[in-house]
Amino acid sequence: MRPVDLELLAVPGRPALAGDLILVALSRPDLAGNSYRSSLRRIGPDGADTPWTHGERDSAPAVSPDGQWVAFLRGTGRSGPLSRPQLHVMPVSGGEARRLTELPLGVDAPVWAPDSRRIAFTARVPEPGRYGTPLPGEDDAPEPAEEAPRRITRFDYRIDDIGFVRDRPKRLFVVDASAPEPESSPLTAGEADVSDPAWTPDGESVLVVAPRDWDRTETLHTDLYAVPAEGGDPVLAVRTRGTAAHPSVAADGTIFYYGFEFEGLSEVARNTGLWAAASGEEPRRLTDTETVDCAPVGEPAPYEDGVLVVVRNRGAAELRSVPRDGDRVELSGLKLLAGERAAVRGFAVDGDTIVLVQAGPADAGEVVLLTGGEARPLTDFSAPLRDSGIRPAEEITATAPDGYPVHGWLVLPDGEGPHPVLLVIHGGPFAPYEWSLFDEAQVYASAGYAVVLANPRGSASYGESHGRAVIGALGTVDADDLLALLDAALERSDVDSGRVGVMGGSYGGFMTGWLASHHGERFRAAWSERAVNAWDSFSGSSDIGWFFTENYVGADPEEQRRRSPLTYAADIRIPFAVVHSEQDWRCPLEQAQRMFVALRKNGTETEFLLFPGEGHELTRSGKPRHRLQRFEAVLDWWSRHLPVS
Repeated sequence: MRPVDLELLAVPGRPALAGDLILVALSRPDLAGNSYRSSLRRIGPDGADTPWTHGERDSAPAVSPDGQWVAFLRGTGRSGPLSRPQLHVMPVSGGEARRLTELPLGVDAPVWAPDSRRIAFTARVPEPGRYGTPLPGEDDAPEPAEEAPRRITRFDYRIDDIGFVRDRPKRLFVVDASAPEPESSPLTAGEADVSDPAWTPDGESVLVVAPRDWDRTETLHTDLYAVPAEGGDPVLAVRTRGTAAHPSVAADGTIFYYGFEFEGLSEVARNTGLWAAASGEEPRRLTDTETVDCAPVGEPAPYEDGVLVVVRNRGAAELRSVPRDGDRVELSGLKLLAGERAAVRGFAVDGDTIVLVQAGPADAGEVVLLTGGEARPLTDFSAPLRDSGIRPAEEITATAPDGYPVHGWLVLPDGEGPHPVLLVIHGGPFAPYEWSLFDEAQVYASAGYAVVLANPRGSASYGESHGRAVIGALGTVDADDLLALLDAALERSDVDSGRVGVMGGSYGGFMTGWLASHHGERFRAAWSERAVNAWDSFSGSSDIGWFFTENYVGADPEEQRRRSPLTYAADIRIPFAVVHSEQDWRCPLEQAQRMFVALRKNGTETEFLLFPGEGHELTRSGKPRHRLQRFEAVLDWWSRHLPVS
C-alpha cells in the first residue's frame, strides 16, 4: 500500500437491516476534493452491490419499523447549514430524498419511533451570534474573530475535534417525518448535553444519556433520562454506577446499556460492561468486570435468549451473545457468533437475521450476513486495496522480564531481508491494536520496513487488570513489554536488529519520547506525534487533563515531572521528529513546542512538523491531503535515518 492508496480505503459504516433490505454507507477519502465522500449502498442477500443514493456525503441509514421509509444524513460540499449533515427521508421503493432539517450545525444519526412516523435525533444548538448564526435583530452573523468572549466557569468546556461545547449544547429533537413542513424544535433545554436517543416501546418517551444530575456540576458520571416525546421535563430512568451509553429498550421494557463503574473521577482503564435495568430500578451488570470489555459500536440487541454485543478480546472485536439473566458472566460464558481474529465494527438484527460490518487483517471492512449460524461475506469493497499490495500480519508473542506474556503482530515487507524495523506504538493507552487492517503498518511495510505492533500492559482487550497495570506506573512495565516484543521480532533472520526505529502518537508519542531517552541506544531515530511530553502543563491545557493526569500519574508535581519525557530531553541523542496538529486539544500544541525547544537547546537533531487546521485525529480522520503529506513526511524521515538497503 502506497500513501496515495489512501483513496482505496473504502470503509463501510454501521449497517441497516429490514427483511432483505441491507443498507450501508460507504466512505472514501477524496484527495482531489480534500474531503471524504460517502453514499448509501444496497447490498443484496446474494451479494449484489448497487448505489442507493448519490449524494456527496450520505451516511447513517435507518429503516422505519414498518419497512417503508429510510432516514439518513446528507451533507454537501457547499457552504452554509446544508454542508452539515441534515436529516433526509426517502421511500424504500425509491424516489427523491426529502430534507427534514436545516439546523446550523447539522444533526446526528436518526432513530425511528415505533409508529414509523416520528424520528428522534440530537443536534448541537449554538448560542445566537456564534458559529455562523446572527444575533437577535441582526441579519448577518459576526465573523469568528468578532464573536463575544466566552465566559468559562467549568473544567469541561471543550472537546478535541469538536471544540467549545458550552456555547452549543447537544439537545434532543423529535420530528414528524409525515408532516408537510416538519418542525425542528428541541425537547431538552441547553443545560446538559444529551446523546444516544432510544425510544420506549410505547413511543411515549425517548431515553437519552446525560451527565449526572443534569450536568449541574462537573462530573464524569452519566445516567439515563426519559424525555416525553410530546414535551416535558426529563425524568431519571436509570442511575448508573458510573456511565451509560447506547441504551436500547426491549419489548418488555428492560433497558440494556453499556457502561463501566467507578467513583469520583477515577474512570480511566475500565472495562465496559453490558447492564440491564427496569426504569427506576437498580441496574445489574450482566458481564464480568475483568474479562469482558464491550465495544459500544451500536446498541445492545436482544436476540433469541440473549443480548448481542461486541466484545474486545486479545485484539479481536467479537460479536457475542450475553444471557439476559446473566450475572457478571465471564467471557468464556458468552456465545461467540462472529469476529474471531477480526473486528466487528457494527451490526443490525431483524428477526433471525444478523448483518454485520467486519474488518479483517486484509480489509477495511466488509458486510457479512449471519444466518443459521453461518457467516457469509456479501461485499468485497477492499479488493482494489488488496490489489495494491497488502502484507499479512503475523501474530507474535514474548515474555517480559517479570514473566508477563506480551502479544502483538509483525508485518513484513516483500523480500528476504534483513529488513529495517519500526516499533510502532498505539495511543490510549487503554486501546488495542486489532486483527484488522492498519493503513500505517501497510504503508511502512510496502516501503520496506518490518513493523512491530504490540499491545503492552495498559492496552485494552486483555482484561481490566492488564489495562490498569500502568496506573501510577507509566514507562515501567509497558516499556518492558514493548521491548520484549521487539526483541522477539529481532530474533528473526529476516529483520535487522541493528537498524531499528521507534514511533507513535498520543500515548505512543509519550512512549516514543520515553524510550528514546531511557533506551535510546536501541534505536537509530524516533518519530513522536501528538504526544504527551509534560504532565504538569497537560493537566491544565488538555481537554481531559484536569482528571486524566491524576488518574494515570497522580497529583504530586514531582511524580508528574518524573513521568514526563520532557524531563529527560537532555538524554535524547538520536534524531527525533516532533509532529503535531495546530488545533489538537487532547495533547495541546505546547506539548510539542516544549519538546522541540528542549531538543534544539540540547543540540539534538530534530525537526518540528506542524499541520494547520487539524486536531488529535489527523492520522484517522484528518483532511486526506494532510494524511497523504504526513505519510510522505514519515517515509522521508525514515529514508534519511533508517534507509532501506
